[in-house]
Amino acid sequence: MESPSAPAYRGLVPRQGLLLAASLLTLWSLPTTAQLTIESVPPNAAEGKDVLLRVHNLPGNLIGCIWYKGEIVDTSHRIISYVIDTQTTTLGPAHSGRETIYPNGSLLSQGVTLQDTGYYTLLATRNDLQHAQVTGQLRVYPELPKPNITSNNSLPEEHKDPVVLTCEPQVQDTTYLWVINSQSLPVSARLQLSTDNRTLTLLPATRNDTGPYECETRNPVSARRSDPFTLNVVYGPDAPTISPSDSHYLRGTNLNLSCQAASNPPAQYSWLINGSSQHPTQELFIPNITSNYSGSYICLAHNSVSGLNRTTIKTITVYEPVGKPTLRASNATVTEHKDAVVLTCLTNDTGISIRWLFNNQSLLLTDRMKLSQDNSTLTIDPIRREDAGDYQCEVFNLVNSSKSEPFRLDVQSEQKDTGYSVGTIVGSVIGVLVVVALGASLGYFLYLRRTRRPGSLWNLCLPGPPTRPEDSRPHLRGITPPKHRGVLPHHPQGRRGVLVPPGPETPDPVDVACAREPALSVMLSEISQWEKDKQHMISLICAI
Repeated sequence: MESPSAPAYRGLVPRQGLLLAASLLTLWSLPTTAQLTIESVPPNAAEGKDVLLRVHNLPGNLIGCIWYKGEIVDTSHRIISYVIDTQTTTLGPAHSGRETIYPNGSLLSQGVTLQDTGYYTLLATRNDLQHAQVTGQLRVYPELPKPNITSNNSLPEEHKDPVVLTCEPQVQDTTYLWVINSQSLPVSARLQLSTDNRTLTLLPATRNDTGPYECETRNPVSARRSDPFTLNVVYGPDAPTISPSDSHYLRGTNLNLSCQAASNPPAQYSWLINGSSQHPTQELFIPNITSNYSGSYICLAHNSVSGLNRTTIKTITVYEPVGKPTLRASNATVTEHKDAVVLTCLTNDTGISIRWLFNNQSLLLTDRMKLSQDNSTLTIDPIRREDAGDYQCEVFNLVNSSKSEPFRLDVQSEQKDTGYSVGTIVGSVIGVLVVVALGASLGYFLYLRRTRRPGSLWNLCLPGPPTRPEDSRPHLRGITPPKHRGVLPHHPQGRRGVLVPPGPETPDPVDVACAREPALSVMLSEISQWEKDKQHMISLICAI
């Protein structure tokens, strides 16, 4: 700030000096509405800057003004005086060479220092030798330097060593603030601040106390913040983690394991396989593994600063590939609501599990389906139409699986009679009547058979036209000679059939045909014997 132009220095007139000295004994009071006051501009001054002590409500008819350092009027603390009518300025013992007084009574102090801080008193004298006195305050603060953080321990161990952080430098009338991870200091029993907040103590340090830390200094004229400070806390190693998490591998694949443990400084790693030491490494790679590589894998993590070791064990199992199973069925074609089917999955592998597929989807079991204890047998009882489709069994272990060829199960519908047609009913009635008639004929036939001579044969004829008088043969009365051998066109028994016993006048039974009507004659020449047994004769009768 540039100082305003000040009046030229002139020597003090002896009379005026006496008046001023005498005036020290008498003061007057100004009205309340025109109270004499002093304002510091700015209110808080930075060291090295200019400050103006501005006077308000200065009364009229003044002879002059005098400024003093302190709260009392003391000649030894006089800074400067001013006589208005002669515009002369006189320097006092407390003048530092940087103070200037203005005609309105204001005092300019240039390049203030911390020693300028304090109270200043103004004495104003009127021409009636009455005086007014007022005191103001000048506040000077230093421009704060950029702070920095120091630590009493560069490598504290977790849960073991306390750490004291200090914000430097120490400056009077300065407020200290701490920031962790860009946030205000949290409330914690492990975090303790000194009375002036300049030191921060961690009891004890943990890995979460790493930071970064920042300290900030403030006063009324400036605020400065330090660079981030990161606390290097030694911790770990924690129990290492082995990845991937898989513990089951297929023979012929590659084994690639990685070990990781939280540690500061970073951990050093080594492996043991089935108790045998391996080269120190964090990554373990074994190509084309066999069952010989099944067993325990131990990862060891070591912290070179803390000297601590932690281990983790992982069990690896190497499996052989599973073979293709075979599906066997008790029946490929079954009838709905009647039959049952048993499907069996055959495999030579051990240590495997079995699941069933239906139409290439996982089989959903119903209350009609039952699996054996090892799932190798599936029973469906009874079968239904919706059970038709492709069945497969799949064998698997933890790393490999194989499916059987699909088996097609066909389900036939059950045949059921739901009613009878009119034609069927009529035909049934006629059939019953025919069976009754034929049954009577059969009874007669059986009777004659019991009474015939051994070796004789019987001829069967159905009813024909009425008996003709010209036929005089006793056994075939009314039957005309056949037109050709073996044909009997008519019969004398009307609509009833008769059994004709064999005799010299009857045709050879092999060549005899019996008919109701000539047009419906049936040749029986293919029958070599008529009396093989009763069942043969009955079936022949029913067929006619």
